[in-house]
Amino acid sequence: DYQQNLEDAKQLALLMETLNTLSVPTIVKIQGAAFGGALGLISCCDIAIASDNAKFCLSEVKLGLSPATISPYVLKAMGARRCRRLFLTAELFDAQQAEKWGLVHEVVKQGQLDDAVDKVLRQIISNGPKASIATKKLIRQVSESDLNQDKQHATAEIIASLRVSEEGQEGLSAFFEKRAPSWVDKDFGE
Repeated sequence: DYQQNLEDAKQLALLMETLNTLSVPTIVKIQGAAFGGALGLISCCDIAIASDNAKFCLSEVKLGLSPATISPYVLKAMGARRCRRLFLTAELFDAQQAEKWGLVHEVVKQGQLDDAVDKVLRQIISNGPKASIATKKLIRQVSESDLNQDKQHATAEIIASLRVSEEGQEGLSAFFEKRAPSWVDKDFGE
């Protein structure tokens, strides 16, 4: 009934918002068909890498539905003008178009997908963990509206607190001493 569907939709909305605002970096690997809600999940992740044979579709209108719950995230990823067409036509598009339209960041051959994701993971884990969390928060804060004096102050506070933090001091020292910072796992490699 309506009430059960409303509760289900609220749970999906909560899932999307939780993934979108997760404090740690998120990566999505796409292979095969990604339809409907999958595009919302993709849009909520920080980094999206797709195989060259992946196919995408915002298929809800074909089912008599609307991509309502995922729309805020897909709209941010792909833009309102592009979404007008894709939401209303439910047309199929390929990985190259998904990259061109901002849904995915990188397209690789199917056999190279795991290596591409591993490369990004190595890049992320070589960065300061607390700095990554602060940077994700910064991106959310700054992208929500125009930069005003409050945001200028908030961004200044973020960088100042990171510069004087233990992690920031270690990172700067490692840079000037031409060595890896303490949080880099030497066994994982680069």
